Amino acid sequence: MRARHWGITLGLGTPGPLNAITDVAGVRVGHSTLNTLRGGKPVRTGVTVIEPRAGAARFEPCFAGCHVLNGNGDATGLEWIREAGLLTTPIATTNTHSVGVVRDALIAHEHASLADPATYWCMPVVMETYDGVLNDIWGQHVGAEHLRQALAAAQGGAVAEGAVGGGTGMICHEFKGGIGTASRRLPAEQGGYTVGALVQANHGQRRELRVDGYPVGRVLGELASPFAERDTPGMGSIVVVLATDAPLLPHQCQRLAQRASIGIARTGGGTDDSSGDIFLAFATGNTGLAPANYDRKGLPLSSAVAMLNNDHISPLFAAAAEAVEEAIINALLAGVPMQAADGRQVPALGGERLRQALEQVGWRAP
Repeated sequence: MRARHWGITLGLGTPGPLNAITDVAGVRVGHSTLNTLRGGKPVRTGVTVIEPRAGAARFEPCFAGCHVLNGNGDATGLEWIREAGLLTTPIATTNTHSVGVVRDALIAHEHASLADPATYWCMPVVMETYDGVLNDIWGQHVGAEHLRQALAAAQGGAVAEGAVGGGTGMICHEFKGGIGTASRRLPAEQGGYTVGALVQANHGQRRELRVDGYPVGRVLGELASPFAERDTPGMGSIVVVLATDAPLLPHQCQRLAQRASIGIARTGGGTDDSSGDIFLAFATGNTGLAPANYDRKGLPLSSAVAMLNNDHISPLFAAAAEAVEEAIINALLAGVPMQAADGRQVPALGGERLRQALEQVGWRAP
């Protein structure tokens, strides 16, 4: 069960109906999950895809922007988003050693699905976090077929969380982590816009974990840590995708992406050298933008666009911070215990234990 099922409300904003990134109309999410043994080694990894505009971003791009809080990680396609401000492909998340194969598979899928020979290149976004404690990452078990499975599974509605897709082998604050999502919908007087977040959470130290501002990590030390004898607490990364239906321009999307840092900080993350903290935000509020990477013939010389006045953008920033904060907690609460190949235990946090910890440090249910 998710944070709100346990009476844990984060922030002052109102979630969308699903409390998920799919509350932004047209956004679809799909997972392909590998959780098996191969050659006696555990394979716990996969691919998650986020599709803007129901998979039609090639024909109607979204304005987008990105931000890097700490660069100990990688993501393909971000330089062109920084330069051009357009997202034209699905976004995929996977493990560190599978970025290349997933990128290539996205390119192949794009080529196979387009009959127009005037489309001349594709530069997809693939983001990663490290799952090598629980997964045989050197085996590079993710293949093109898993990207295709994730795309085929992409849909609106509720989003599976925890040990699914790219989040299958991830560890967060020394507990089982993975995929988490949440959303916020602004009131009508603030535009009625929605901001949704999806995180692949594989970061953070337990002692720093905070929930609703309460330092719960200080009273969770009795639970086993996978880093008690090996490696470093906090090793790993977090990647965040933010979606909104507000009419934002690329520089405003970049500003929105920056606010993911605040949600991560509220949960006690964002301070580890070994963590790659990379964020992308896209906006669907402008429609009718010309298709990208086509021959010029027949394309309009310019497109009319709308822009949310900066004097009214602060509520979106607050919504993004809250959605990321809650998405991380949802990822933790969806975690299931796992054991590494070397016998190390990765415990699940669990809602009941989290509520006990919150009450120990003075929290009371609203």
